[in-house]
Amino acid sequence: MRNRSCQTNLIGFYEEVSKNLDSGIAVDVRALLNDLRCHWKKVLLQAFRDSKNQLERNSRTSRRMNLYPFLCLLEEEQYIDIMVQSLTSLPPTGESFLLISRDVGNQIYNRFSIRKKQQAFHIEKIQSLYRDFCQLLAKNGKVSGLLPREMWEKLEHEKYGGPCLLNVETSWPNSLVVQLGTHLVDLMVQEIKIQNNLLSPRSDTKFIPVLYHMYSFRSTRQIGLIKPHPIFSQILLDASESSLTFESLVMPMLCPPVPWLSPRFGAYLLNPAKLMRSLDGAVQHQLLLEKCPPGQLHPVLDSLNQLGLCAWRINQPLLDIIVSIFNEKGNEKLDIPPPLSEAPKLPDQLQGETSSLEKMTYQRELTRCRKKTSEMHSLRMDALYKLSIANHLREKNFWFPHNMDFRGRTYPCPPYFNHLGSDVTRALLLFAEGKPLGPKGLEWLKTHLINLTGLKKRSSLKERREYADTIMKDILDSADQPLNGKRWWMEADEPWQALACCMEIAKASRSPDPTKYISHFPVHQDGSCNGLQHYAALGRDEIGARSVNLMPCKSPQDVYSGVAQQVEEFRQRDAKRGLKIAQVLDGFIGRKVVKQTVMTVVYGVTRYGGRLQIEKRLRELEAFPQEY
Repeated sequence: MRNRSCQTNLIGFYEEVSKNLDSGIAVDVRALLNDLRCHWKKVLLQAFRDSKNQLERNSRTSRRMNLYPFLCLLEEEQYIDIMVQSLTSLPPTGESFLLISRDVGNQIYNRFSIRKKQQAFHIEKIQSLYRDFCQLLAKNGKVSGLLPREMWEKLEHEKYGGPCLLNVETSWPNSLVVQLGTHLVDLMVQEIKIQNNLLSPRSDTKFIPVLYHMYSFRSTRQIGLIKPHPIFSQILLDASESSLTFESLVMPMLCPPVPWLSPRFGAYLLNPAKLMRSLDGAVQHQLLLEKCPPGQLHPVLDSLNQLGLCAWRINQPLLDIIVSIFNEKGNEKLDIPPPLSEAPKLPDQLQGETSSLEKMTYQRELTRCRKKTSEMHSLRMDALYKLSIANHLREKNFWFPHNMDFRGRTYPCPPYFNHLGSDVTRALLLFAEGKPLGPKGLEWLKTHLINLTGLKKRSSLKERREYADTIMKDILDSADQPLNGKRWWMEADEPWQALACCMEIAKASRSPDPTKYISHFPVHQDGSCNGLQHYAALGRDEIGARSVNLMPCKSPQDVYSGVAQQVEEFRQRDAKRGLKIAQVLDGFIGRKVVKQTVMTVVYGVTRYGGRLQIEKRLRELEAFPQEY
């Protein structure tokens, strides 16, 4: 039961940095970074003690409650470790002051919650119950038809005479979490300093803050940001450290989750978890859940428990291919973000006298380049997180505990890597428990592959299978030579899942008996624009229902292609009238361009938001004239 943080190995994931740096320089920079962190820990520890003593003196002279009791909950070194770790995870572009403060406050709460369980001897109870619970699970459901929640409740009753862990968690108000985090972040801003000449020699050496406050506008709101100094960001980049540190509650579990028994108990063994996600500070949902009679929640709890008990593992051959592309220079078409070395170069500074139009053009181009660089960094780090976690789990079985939002929609608790992620993430996941394909399993794999390509959307299932048989050479070539063959899989709508499916079809079709082939491959099934399905059902709309497959049809219907066809008719009419943009769009109005907007229009997307979605899709088309 790991109650602290988890480190994942990044060796090999920063090869593009290593190519640009002499290995000796990287080692020297890492040594420098370690020295700085040791120094900062000493400085922060002294500042933390001073502030704690000051708050203690204030509490004696004033009746007003202050933060002093909450600075005594953990060992002092634990507070310092949290602060130093949050400094390392700051992006170069900065982060919202409120978000950092909340994150630091939540980390303290999580550690306190675990410590409280240790002091109250709850851990011994959890260990005893969990050991027996896992033994019952290992019997593969042969325990008199009991659900996981019922198994746990039965064990509690046998060992302790009834529920003994339901009221273990005591949540803190959001205002307290933020206030505690703000206090520690302010200490970091005031105390963490660095020499101004570490990277470039200067005669006047002085110490400057590593963190500083700044303001930015998000939409129409002004928000406070904490931004690291460029010197520190450069040191982090040059050090190209070979490990990332995550809190254990954002990682998949290496053992089955504890079943949800109540809104306050379930999922993780030690870390606190919420049954229902909500905005930070909102308490109405939690209060309503706690007032709800326990029996009414049982179907919901049991559903989440069933989802959480599905074990997964990593598709290792595919992971190796993705990592190799990541280490080269990425591939935007395949959703593997390129490194910052591929970012657009900033425009040369204007020289001499320039017109206001030239200045405005220069400023616009400068803003575009900086925005693109920032986006590339975010996407690169997101991919790095996902691949690092997958690499860490490559030899292991793991589980995703689940919770839900206020609508009852379920989500895996680990945020970075799960089966609801992108094409890359989904392709990397396999079921830990395999099943024989059976008489129709291989046919369904072929159907699934054609679905992933985006081809044959209006064809029947039989026609899709027949089409798969006609392109078996391409499928097997993709499986055998994914990067050096014809690379047919790269043209699919979901290329990485398509490649994984090609590999599975190749293994199954080459096995002595495909019906007995043990497959671990997950086949996703989805509604046809589920939002529109609800609208059609609520309005008894037969035309709408037929377009989203709620009524019997000879072949599957595709509402996105139908909308694209109608838009194309309007475009042709406008082009004949001489409308320039309609003429430019000739040949570019396709299913992929309209899909996102059709999908989100029933979820309240605005005209402005829809326009941005379509602009983004058009930008992705290489042949589309980018000036439009």
